[in-house]
Order: sequence, then structure tokens, then C-alpha cells
Amino acid sequence: MRIDVLTLFPEMFAGPLDVSMVRRARDKGLLDLRIHNLRDWTHDRHKTVDDRPFGGGPGMVLKPEPIFEAVESLAQDATRVILMTPAGRRFDQAVARELAALPELLFLCASYEGVDERVVETLVDDELSIGDYVLTNGGLPTMVVIDAVTRLIPGVLGDDESALDESFSHGLLEYPHYTRPAEFRGMKVPDILLGGHHAEIDKWRREQARQRTAERRPDLLGEPSKAKPE
Repeated sequence: MRIDVLTLFPEMFAGPLDVSMVRRARDKGLLDLRIHNLRDWTHDRHKTVDDRPFGGGPGMVLKPEPIFEAVESLAQDATRVILMTPAGRRFDQAVARELAALPELLFLCASYEGVDERVVETLVDDELSIGDYVLTNGGLPTMVVIDAVTRLIPGVLGDDESALDESFSHGLLEYPHYTRPAEFRGMKVPDILLGGHHAEIDKWRREQARQRTAERRPDLLGEPSKAKPE
């Protein structure tokens, strides 16, 4: 998979995407990740990428000219262009699987008050949000999506089955995990996990996953939230 990122702050990506699973994917040649500075597609001596919004109002808006030039020079026919924005559809594990099946992604990291709407109308194939809150720019959300997508690329995880049995993979939170010692400070591992009866263990895990989801994220089961009163 190839992923291009178009941002005003390429230095933000230098640490998080150089370690762990993303680093492994890059070293294996499974992920071709390229970070680009939007200012490289400007033509004035100040490398201007933003301007005041028509109609007035606070903040600045990213100009269409450098974005159009950048996307047109980077995107291929198979590239999905994604804008990270609070106005986008909610990113979740299902969307991560959808994106992991594609050959090329190009992320636009919005900054300031956002991008000129003509970019959205003409260039963008998808708009994504990682939650109902506002961040300084689209860099961190883009890193979140890249990490979630990368671990789903076949061959990235040591055991590809791991990606099939994680939280949200079946619409549920993941079941509880335990490891040695079997007893720690008086707290014991459930007996069923020590017996070696795999069918019973699988049944227990399914039950625990559904119970945990019902308690913590009932919305995933289509049930009303059980928010605690203030």
C-alpha cells in the first residue's frame, strides 16, 4: 500500500510513524509512506498557503491553488483522497478495513479554519473524523487512521489472526485478557482459562465480550447509553 500525506507540519510525523507496527510495515516494504509539505507547491517567496475567508470571520483558510497542484501531482487513478475534518464521517474499525483494502491513499491535513470548499467539491473522495472534538490540525487524526489501517495490511502483524480478534472487529469490545502468574495478590485468573477446553474458553470469551460491550458501550449493540448521572 502507498500512503501520501499532505501537511503544513511534516515534522509532526517524524516520531510516531517511525516506530512499532508502522515502522515494521515500512521496513518489510508493505507500506510506502511519503510525507509532503504543502508549501512545496507554492510559487511566491513567502510560500503562502492561506488567506482570509470571503465574507469575513476569524481565522484563515487554506488556498485552493497549492492543494490542487499537490493532489494533481501525487494522486493516481486508484488513489483515494481523504480530508481529515470534524465534518467527516466517523472513523471506526469498519472504515479501517475498507481503507486497508485500497492500494493508495492520500491524506489532506486541514489547518486553521479548514480548506477552500472547492477542494472538497472537486478533489476529495472521502471526509473522515476521529471524534466530535477539535484539534489544532489534521496531523494527529491522520496518524491515528494510518496506524489503524497499517495493522490490517496482510503481513504486518506477526499473527494475522490478531487483527481478526481485536476490539470492534466483531462489533464488540474485546474480552478480558490474563497472563502469568495465575494468582497475583489474591486475584485469581478465571478457572475456565486454565482448563484447556478451547470450545468452552471461546464461549466464555464471546460472553465476556458481549457483557463488557453492554456495560461500557451499549451503543454498539444498538442500545441507549447508560451514562452516569452527574
